[in-house]
Amino acid sequence: MAVVPKVKLGSQGLVVSAQGLGCMGMSGSYGLPKPEPDMIKLIHHAIDSGVTFLDTSDVYGGNTNETLIGKALKESGVRDKVQIATKFGIRGVDGKTEACGDPAYVRSCCEGSLKRLGVDCIDLYYVHRIDTRVPIEVTMRELKKLVEEGKVRYIGLSEACASTIRRAHAVHPITAVQNEWSLWSRDLEDEIVPTCRELGIGIVPYSPIGRGFLAVGPSLVENLIEGDFRKKMPRFQNVNHNKTVFERVNEMATRKGCSAAQLALAWVHHQGTDVVPIPGTTKLENFNQNVGALSVKLTREEMTELESFASSEVVKGERHAVMHMTFINSETPPLSTWKAKL
Repeated sequence: MAVVPKVKLGSQGLVVSAQGLGCMGMSGSYGLPKPEPDMIKLIHHAIDSGVTFLDTSDVYGGNTNETLIGKALKESGVRDKVQIATKFGIRGVDGKTEACGDPAYVRSCCEGSLKRLGVDCIDLYYVHRIDTRVPIEVTMRELKKLVEEGKVRYIGLSEACASTIRRAHAVHPITAVQNEWSLWSRDLEDEIVPTCRELGIGIVPYSPIGRGFLAVGPSLVENLIEGDFRKKMPRFQNVNHNKTVFERVNEMATRKGCSAAQLALAWVHHQGTDVVPIPGTTKLENFNQNVGALSVKLTREEMTELESFASSEVVKGERHAVMHMTFINSETPPLSTWKAKL
C-alpha cells in the first residue's frame, strides 16, 4: 500500500494526511447503517495505514457517526495521531431541513459534538451549510470564541460562496473550505478555488469519486437500496445519459493499469498540494484502492483528456437534489441587517 504523506491544510498550522476518510456512509445516508464493529475495524485500519484525517458531522446518522468515531478512538487510544473534522449547521425543523448559524446553536452543537466524540477539542470545525438568514460574521464570532476557549483548533466552511468565505475569513482565519469536487462536479473552480488560494485556505473535496458512480458506473444506481438519498439526485436519475462518462474513465483506467475509482481520485489529487480529498467508504478493499490512487501519476495531457470525458456539456443533471440546491455556494445577509434587528 502507498505511503500516505502528511501535508499542511491551509496556512494556519493544521497538518493532516494527504487523503482523508469520509465517514458519513458508515452511519446511513447511503442506506442502512453498517455494523459498528466492522466500521470501527475500518477506522482503525485507516489510521494504521496513515489516513488520520477523519471527517464526520453531527447530522450524520442523527449524531451516531460522531459517537462511532468516538468509540473507535477510545478503543485504539490514538487521539494524538488523528485529526478530527466535524460539522454543525444542518437541523430538522417541522419535518424540513434547514441551515442554522445562530450563536447559541453554534455553541450547543459544539458541546454536543465534543461529548459524542469523547474529546476536549475539535481539530477542524466546519459550518456545514450556510444559514442565509444570519450574517456569517455573527456565526464566526461565536466560533472564534470557541477557538479562544480551546474547544476548537481550526475553523472551516462548507458550500459557501466566495464572498461568504472572504467575510468569514476577515473575522477569524478559515483553515479549510469543503466542497463537492470531482471530474463531474467542478462548479467551485471559477471562484471558490481562486479565493481559497488567495487567502491561504485549504480545499477539502467531498465525493471525489462522484458518490461512487465514477467507480462502478450504472450498476451502482441499479443496486441502490431504499433510503439511499442518491436515488433522488438528478444526476443519478440520468444514468442512461451519464454512463458514457464512466465508460470513458474506465477505458482510460484500463490503459493505465488502475481502477476507474483510482483514476478519478488521482485527478482530484493532481489539482494541487493544497487539496485533500476525503473519499468515503464502508469496505476495506475500497479503502485500500483509494489509498492506491496516491500512486497514480497523470500528465497534463491525461488530465485534459479526463476532463473532456465529464465536461459540463456532457454531464446531465444537477449534483444535488432540488431540496438541497439552496445549500450550495450560499451567501448570507450583510451584518448591518442583523444589527438592525437587535
